Amino acid sequence: MNTYTRTLTIAGSDPSGGAGLQADLKTFSALGCYGMSVVVAVVDENTVGVSGVHPIPVDFVKGQIASCLDDIGADAIKIGMLHSSELIEAVATALGRYKIRNIVLDPVMVATSGDALLQNDAVKTLADVLIPGVRVITPNIPEAEILLGAKINSQSELPDAAEALSSNGKVSVLLKAGHLDDNELIDVFFNAETRKITKLSSRRLETVNTHGTGCTLSSAFAAFLAKGYSLDDAAAAAKQYISEAIESGSLYTIGHGHGPVNHFYRLWDKL
Repeated sequence: MNTYTRTLTIAGSDPSGGAGLQADLKTFSALGCYGMSVVVAVVDENTVGVSGVHPIPVDFVKGQIASCLDDIGADAIKIGMLHSSELIEAVATALGRYKIRNIVLDPVMVATSGDALLQNDAVKTLADVLIPGVRVITPNIPEAEILLGAKINSQSELPDAAEALSSNGKVSVLLKAGHLDDNELIDVFFNAETRKITKLSSRRLETVNTHGTGCTLSSAFAAFLAKGYSLDDAAAAAKQYISEAIESGSLYTIGHGHGPVNHFYRLWDKL
């Protein structure tokens, strides 16, 4: 019998379909994985902004994790928005029961629209409790600045910043450069397992359709790890996927704000 490559997202729900677990599931499917989802919050949002966050009870979140992993299991897990310290601690405890190495954390703190998605007191819990137990984190510049407690002003600072975010060299870091002003976007990947820095470049594309880019990149990273890619190869493949999804998505108009990327560009372009 054939088996599926199993991927699980633990994230908030975006009813407009561009970010959160909807973006994760689209990415998993586009990359040939079987996607499962644990809903941690129902977010009232669209391409324009976030109107509210309705948390799912913590015990119910833990139950969803157990239901998926006790029955189906997972080759990789992507973790997205966790809005509170209580939830972060609960997810860390729940995942601690399972020996799943491929966990990718997108430390979501602010939506593309600029709306806050993480309670202030939860930042320390994220850094102290959850990050040390994952394999990869994928912060953008603002998220990295919050975790480091320092500003990042230029491309030249990214390698040192990525290593500083690695939880004393235990966690690999894909630090995204999109918030810098350079025409060439050079993300930096610090592989904590080889101590190697890799630079992943792409050209800047002028488009408003950037809703859910962070969710999509981190879930692509998880998908490629689930399929057996090495850390360096998964980082490069995820970068290529999000770059091409942004480029394809820039050709479409949807909503009145920041539209989504085109997760299925490889399929839709052939239809």
